[in-house]
Amino acid sequence: MTSPLLTRPGAVDDTGADAGVAWHYGDPTAEQRALEAGRAVADQSHLGIVTVTGPDRLSWLDSLSTQQVGALAPGQSSELMILSPQGRIEHVAGIVDDGETAWLISESAPALALFLDRMRFMLRVEVADATADWAALGEAVAAPAADGEPVTWVDPWPGIVAGGTTYAATPDQPHAGAERAWRLVLVPRAELEAAIDARVEAGWTLVGTWATEAARIAAHRPRAAREVDETSLPHELDWLRTAVHLHKGCYRGQETVAKVHNVGRPPRRLTMLHLDGSGHALPEPGAPVLQGDGDDAREVGRVTSVARHHELGPIALAVLKRSVDPSSVLTVPSDGGPLAASQELIVNADGFSADRPPKPGPTMKGLLMGKGCAADGGDLPD
Repeated sequence: MTSPLLTRPGAVDDTGADAGVAWHYGDPTAEQRALEAGRAVADQSHLGIVTVTGPDRLSWLDSLSTQQVGALAPGQSSELMILSPQGRIEHVAGIVDDGETAWLISESAPALALFLDRMRFMLRVEVADATADWAALGEAVAAPAADGEPVTWVDPWPGIVAGGTTYAATPDQPHAGAERAWRLVLVPRAELEAAIDARVEAGWTLVGTWATEAARIAAHRPRAAREVDETSLPHELDWLRTAVHLHKGCYRGQETVAKVHNVGRPPRRLTMLHLDGSGHALPEPGAPVLQGDGDDAREVGRVTSVARHHELGPIALAVLKRSVDPSSVLTVPSDGGPLAASQELIVNADGFSADRPPKPGPTMKGLLMGKGCAADGGDLPD
């Protein structure tokens, strides 16, 4: 869908995963500063919204997803994933329940709604893709909705929620995203412009995805439409912080999640790249990340997200092979020539979580490697 806000003065349409909303409205630096100051609103109407109703909705979603949401209180926000039987990420959604409806905010809403609808069986649930009727607007606010306010999802990143863990390289130090506040307010699509205008009239700045993406990348926050591919594991992206409960009941893909956490290591790792800013070139998402010089250069990963931050300069997220030396200076091709890139670690290079269990003995190792969940069928990744 194309947002009506693209008709505003200075609006420049974004492309790719963010097509249909504004990249910026004429002054991306000022927009970033307003977002950082907590007085900005962003059009996020390109995101999809799936609704699940019925008395069994929360226990049912709990049984299908990585997150423990069976007792989710009205107004409480969480994040969940739907995994393949092999533990690969298929869908990611923010979830908030209003007491009657579970609202799922996802970048793969049509496919997610189709999957959920096929899994209803005899349970008392109804699934609908509500994207045509409802839209999201983003605010630099960390508070949940007050009484009388619309349904609101508060981003739990970078907190470590109950049952979660972290693969952070520096788990004892403040997280880069600790100061980032972000929530999505759901409004009828027909009322989107009025809701945003009310905030602008109150002194807020309307910002585009240039600002929101720069803040997200600086906060090391993974995104399904950017960082996830067909082989992605939650561990590789440090997504066990907010979207995975390690001690809940059985769900599809659980065996791989447990194996990698307990006795394995993720084969790749998310990192932030600080790019050479001496020129004006930026790489495209999907660009290869190279290690070595000339004919000896080899591809060790891919750029997933890119932005020009108003303070940090050109930055990117990339998924690299875990074995890449964290001190290596890498290069990334661009239209303006190769760009030098230094790493800021997000996921540690040893592949161990902060609470990895002690090394198991022969008996326990055999139990851990067994088929413990009927919903699974995957093997431990290499």
